Amino acid sequence: MFMAEPPRLSAILLPWEKSIIYFVTICVKDRRKVLATPEVFDAIKIVITQLQKWNVLAGAIMPDHVHWVVSPVEDRDLSVGDFSHGFKRMLRKHLGSEPWEWQRGCFDRLLRSDENLRSKWIYVKDNPVRHGLVQRAEDWPYYLDSINEPETGSCQLPLQQDRVRFRGVGGR
Repeated sequence: MFMAEPPRLSAILLPWEKSIIYFVTICVKDRRKVLATPEVFDAIKIVITQLQKWNVLAGAIMPDHVHWVVSPVEDRDLSVGDFSHGFKRMLRKHLGSEPWEWQRGCFDRLLRSDENLRSKWIYVKDNPVRHGLVQRAEDWPYYLDSINEPETGSCQLPLQQDRVRFRGVGGR
């Protein structure tokens, strides 16, 4: 028996003036450590500016996975799978033939408040420290941040027609 997918109540229940913001984790298959390199980071910075349906508000590129804070540009019902699939496909195309693959799917969570957003960003920013890659989060060169930029302030902004572009790059 085929059952229809229920409506995404969490998105429906958020007030219309609140942006839909997701925390997304995408992993490399078999957790191969291939992402935290200058070449891949440069490709990622190019690819995220080409994602027309998504604002990439922040991200941390770890050796075997990436964490993103993203928001659909206009369509509140846009699937996080659309972001994940688009990002994976575009990065593979940009990098060309690579001897690794993405893990299927992604992990995502709808962020419901500024407090939740900030706590997720602290988690993301501290991830390289927890993994023993650096002593201080500020020393990790592979992250993007528009959450803490003075012009953009909080990411729980009303939906906007203009795309928010990341400005902060790296920890230095």
